[in-house]
Amino acid sequence: MKNIGTIQKGTINSNNMVNIGGQTIPIETSESTFKENEEVQVFLYLNKEGNLVASETLPEATVDSFGWAEVVSILPHLGAFVNIGVEGKDILVSKDELPAFKSVWPKEGDHLFVSLERDKKGRLEAKPITEEEVMEDLEKAPEELLNKEAAVRVYKATKAGTAVLTEEGYRGFIHPDERKEEPRLGEDLTARVIAVKEDGTLNLSLRPVKKWSQKEDAELIYEYLEDNDGVMYFTDKSDATEIRDTFNISKSAFKRALGKLMKEDKVIQEQDRTVIKHT
Repeated sequence: MKNIGTIQKGTINSNNMVNIGGQTIPIETSESTFKENEEVQVFLYLNKEGNLVASETLPEATVDSFGWAEVVSILPHLGAFVNIGVEGKDILVSKDELPAFKSVWPKEGDHLFVSLERDKKGRLEAKPITEEEVMEDLEKAPEELLNKEAAVRVYKATKAGTAVLTEEGYRGFIHPDERKEEPRLGEDLTARVIAVKEDGTLNLSLRPVKKWSQKEDAELIYEYLEDNDGVMYFTDKSDATEIRDTFNISKSAFKRALGKLMKEDKVIQEQDRTVIKHT
């Protein structure tokens, strides 16, 4: 039981099975032709019948290591099944290990960074990496990444922010102000590095660079005005939460965009409201 979910060395016997620590274990779905007494490495797990078997496919995700695993199916009452690379062995990530809001659950084709754990019967479960585990094995990002784009994958999705890993293994964080919608767990994104912190982690943004962002936000606000007969009860003094709930942007971004519209002489502010300026 203690070796289930691990990679072990063994020796092939005359029946094309593998001997490990005095135990003979069948190799499932093998397309290789082994020689007697050949030393091999195999991954051990329980098959559907509950029998201990070996696979010559060695997954990245094991009881002893983390690896990316593709999401192959979602069952809302159970969680997400992932493929660690072993044929016919999809492993459950319990719904208890997924975000509270199903809107940011992974979709088929996304990837979760997981390790394996055994239950009391030796069955394998997949557990997403935690923040503490990421920080324990942190690789510091170089300052040269500032203002560059990075391919990232989400390993933690919360309302407070999105935690990601880059292709190189650097840890990044996307503040809610730097995204227009909350990315889902396991989603692949392209983000812009806006800060390389002293601890080697990255601050990232999913928003366009500022000059384009202002144009985009200004258009959003102007369209809102047009849809509301040229009037909105928002100004640069409005509550930040109400602004975010309505426009999904921060108050500072709202003020920049509103300032742009005023500078272009498209709108004016009147006490507690903003109106389209008619010429």
